[in-house]
Amino acid sequence: MPKEMDFFIFLLENYAAYKGTSADQVLAEWDEFGITELIYEMYERYHVERIENAYDDIDTLIFERQQ
Repeated sequence: MPKEMDFFIFLLENYAAYKGTSADQVLAEWDEFGITELIYEMYERYHVERIENAYDDIDTLIFERQQ
């Protein structure tokens, strides 16, 4: 499995725990807002920063698409 996929799964599961929901629900939300691929492609940035920075970025992406 590529390192990007390993990290994506790690991020997905931890973001779900942060939100108090399931990884399935988070992935469905990311798909709904069309940000799943973007989050996957952000590996180079997300894996070197605090994971909370990724959470903040994802929350911003979702907020912007809800407007």
